[in-house]
Amino acid sequence: MLARLSDLETEHAKAIAGGGPKYVERHRARGKLLARERIELLVDADTPFLELSPLAAWGSAYPVGASMVTGIGVIEGTECVITANDPTVRGGASNPWTLKKALRANEIAFANRLPVVNLVESGGADLPSQKEIFIPGGALFRDLTRLSAAGIPTVAVVFGNSTAGGAYVPGMSDHVIMVKERSKVFLGGPPLVKMATGEESDDESLGGADMHARVSGLADYFALDEPDALRLARRVVARLRWTKRGPAPAASYDPPLLDEDGLLDIVPEDLRTPFDPREVIARIADGSEFDEFKPLYGPSLATGWAQVHGYPVGVLANAQGVLFSAESQKAAQFIQLANQRDIPLLFLHNTTGYMVGREYEQGGIIKHGAMMVNAVSNSRVPHISVLMGASYGAGHYGMCGRAFEPRFLFAWPSAKSAVMGPAQLAGVLSIVARQSAEARGQAYDEEADAALRAMVEEQIESESLPMFLSGRLYDDGVIDPRDTRTVLGLCLSAVHSAPVEGARGGFGVFRM
Repeated sequence: MLARLSDLETEHAKAIAGGGPKYVERHRARGKLLARERIELLVDADTPFLELSPLAAWGSAYPVGASMVTGIGVIEGTECVITANDPTVRGGASNPWTLKKALRANEIAFANRLPVVNLVESGGADLPSQKEIFIPGGALFRDLTRLSAAGIPTVAVVFGNSTAGGAYVPGMSDHVIMVKERSKVFLGGPPLVKMATGEESDDESLGGADMHARVSGLADYFALDEPDALRLARRVVARLRWTKRGPAPAASYDPPLLDEDGLLDIVPEDLRTPFDPREVIARIADGSEFDEFKPLYGPSLATGWAQVHGYPVGVLANAQGVLFSAESQKAAQFIQLANQRDIPLLFLHNTTGYMVGREYEQGGIIKHGAMMVNAVSNSRVPHISVLMGASYGAGHYGMCGRAFEPRFLFAWPSAKSAVMGPAQLAGVLSIVARQSAEARGQAYDEEADAALRAMVEEQIESESLPMFLSGRLYDDGVIDPRDTRTVLGLCLSAVHSAPVEGARGGFGVFRM
């Protein structure tokens, strides 16, 4: 695990480095703060910042981090979603992964009723990749208007260029702050205006902060410099008088009895070896207390009630990898109970999927697995998922994978996720190829089969690793297991900004 954490730290460092020393120094020479420095001045002192999607674009042709920093921070006591363009990376231009990262941040803000503060400095879309940005990029405009319509405040602080489509970020925000002689907001710059109309103009008259503050009215606040802009942003948030709508956490609670360092040794190197998730729960739950539900029934799935940083949670944790009919029915009942009691659910993944075989098919594994998936799909309490080990096949779905819209989903460096394990997938392809050759009456090439299996295993192994999946925003970040309790506490605090209400279907809880 320590080696994997070292690799993770190396990749995070790439995102923090932005465009590299040359462009960082150029940015500083202009008297500007870096994206992360802006965030640091914006949030309350000595409060945590939960960064989201830090590995976006990993493994792609674009820089790690996707030229944007996103996360949840506390501003004047109010939790907010914060996004910040990184102008040291290609001028802060948006590539396809920047777009996905920004949309995910808006999704989190909407679901959890969190105000949004955008720290803007971007030249707009990365033109060579416009074919992947232009059409879906309209969702950013839609999100800003929908957030505002839902009563969720949006604040734009413009530090530099916000041009072309990017001009609509301040244009569609509730509150706009611009910086003297720095902010430039226009649909078309001087060259485009001259080409289109023949008119001679300059940046300041077209879209400078002074013009927008005095003439167009687009700027609500005129800042003298960057620190002043961030001070004004803090005042705007303070005046929102934002209040949480979910229940408050317990006034006091005990830390876990077991040390968090033990989390590094729980997941085995070989994910085919099961481990007891209660060892994990004991290191993240308040007082290490876990009231288990149906402990003797469906033992491959541990379910029960706990508390994390004062917030009650219902926990579903894979105990032996495979999900059988009993586990599926147990999960469905437990999820209904959590919805009846308005308690958020925490899913701890280590599953190879639902059991297969004649006995289990005849026993109804399909309908029982569907029952669990149905319960997860229609549950209305907040869900948080953590991938600790394996998360394969339909088991990933039943345990509230990304497609089931958990409020947050994080992975440990030990996690793997794919349609099935590499060896299993390669073996299935081998069996199918062998049967096909036999049906045609042809001799089977064992040497080619071995090469195929090796190639498939290597490909699936690489594509199931957490950094690969995080790069594609299939999670909200890969975290150090020792930080799990802290991350969960921040997430639970965020989800309680919105009302926490379970599904009410007009029925009581269906027993198995």
